[in-house]
Amino acid sequence: MTTTTVYDSAQQNLPFLTTFKNFWTYRGLIRLLTVKNVTARYKRSVLGVWWTLLNPLLMTAIYYVVFGALFSRSAGEEFPYLVYLISGLIVAGFFAEAVVACGSAIVGSRGILQRMQVPPEVFAISAGLAGAVNFAISVLPLLVVMLIMGVGVPLSTVFFSPLLALFLLVLVTGLGLMVASAAVFFYDVIDFVKVLTQLASLGAATFYDLSWVDEKFHVFLKANPLFHYVDVFRKLFYRGELPDALNVAMVVGSAIVALGLGAYVFSRSWRNLVVRL
Repeated sequence: MTTTTVYDSAQQNLPFLTTFKNFWTYRGLIRLLTVKNVTARYKRSVLGVWWTLLNPLLMTAIYYVVFGALFSRSAGEEFPYLVYLISGLIVAGFFAEAVVACGSAIVGSRGILQRMQVPPEVFAISAGLAGAVNFAISVLPLLVVMLIMGVGVPLSTVFFSPLLALFLLVLVTGLGLMVASAAVFFYDVIDFVKVLTQLASLGAATFYDLSWVDEKFHVFLKANPLFHYVDVFRKLFYRGELPDALNVAMVVGSAIVALGLGAYVFSRSWRNLVVRL
């Protein structure tokens, strides 16, 4: 005897709990979609997966040429500025790419959603997971640079890095669900979000040190959750430090709030959104 799972877009549910239930129930589909998203990215690429390895290095080269002379002295007192720069760019890059991918994945899957009864949020989480895979691959060049420049890998803290990536995945999924809710009505929202994610990256001290910013503006930079994700990643991955209380509060709090709010907004609006696909 076989059972069939039926998804009813008009059914009243508890948004947060329903989202997690759908993630678990459709975990097989999420896995397939994640693999599809990762492989599709390199299907027509000559370099294939090598592009994910080269992209952070190319971006680092551009930033290093432009800002290296200005910021390397302040950011690289203890560790090389190149390590500081790559670590910031790959975290900010994951954030910017994944938010846009999650937000546009549902609209981009309208053909499937019009024919099948599938919870649309599985497309958002699979897009975020594909971004997480690319993030893991992009960490490899950082490791190579660290070894070449004599920066040791702190085993006592580096193993906590996947936990940080998990919270970042939760954050981008929640934000992506909110973006998707608006993108169904106005697809231009995706382009606007691209600008906002770039602004968030600029405010996350990806290529400069806080010492170069007037102290009165530090509170505004630290109000940016992405700043703390970048800071925690640097602490865990090469500084050998554990995050402080503010770091933990901003990372965990922003992830939970974003997913809870994103799941609530999306589930409340989906019954009206589905007819617009």
